[in-house]
Amino acid sequence: MSLPALPAFPFPELLPGSLRQRLVRRLEQFELPAFSVPQPLARLVARLPQRPPAHALSVALNLALGRILPRESLAPLTDRRLQMRVTDAGLCLDFGLTAKGFRPLPASGEKPDLVISATLRDYLALALREEDPDTLFFSRRLRMEGDTDLGLLVKNTLDAVDWEALRAELLSLRLPGLRRASAETADR
Repeated sequence: MSLPALPAFPFPELLPGSLRQRLVRRLEQFELPAFSVPQPLARLVARLPQRPPAHALSVALNLALGRILPRESLAPLTDRRLQMRVTDAGLCLDFGLTAKGFRPLPASGEKPDLVISATLRDYLALALREEDPDTLFFSRRLRMEGDTDLGLLVKNTLDAVDWEALRAELLSLRLPGLRRASAETADR
């Protein structure tokens, strides 16, 4: 499995050539270190309102919806209660898919239709494509509880994400120097 290329440094003209080249090399060789959120921080985060991070998750999912996440294949998630637990950070993010996109849901006594649990490091490894959902699932580092059909749909959607389309989407942003830096990286 190949990792998606990381976006180039957005303002390469601010860095001298040799520093820019070293930075690009390091980013290309980047591997996520093993870590977990420290317990004191996790206890603090667990006491904070969960709605703001759930809102941020919904915004990120909506940015991907229709671009790299196919809306049609996610239709079975519509009006279902989902929860993403970041086990080592004390986060429980309740959200759902509506006709208008993903929305944060208020915490309630209702049991979610699907709960996805992993550590922060494992979620980041998924996002960076260092790990695939099957590997994490079978090593019991990614857990899904509730409606198994929904869990399988989410796992298959993660597997089907077009990471090159995401890269193209990032490159299409109008950040100064982003395209030029990407072209320089591609030339090497």
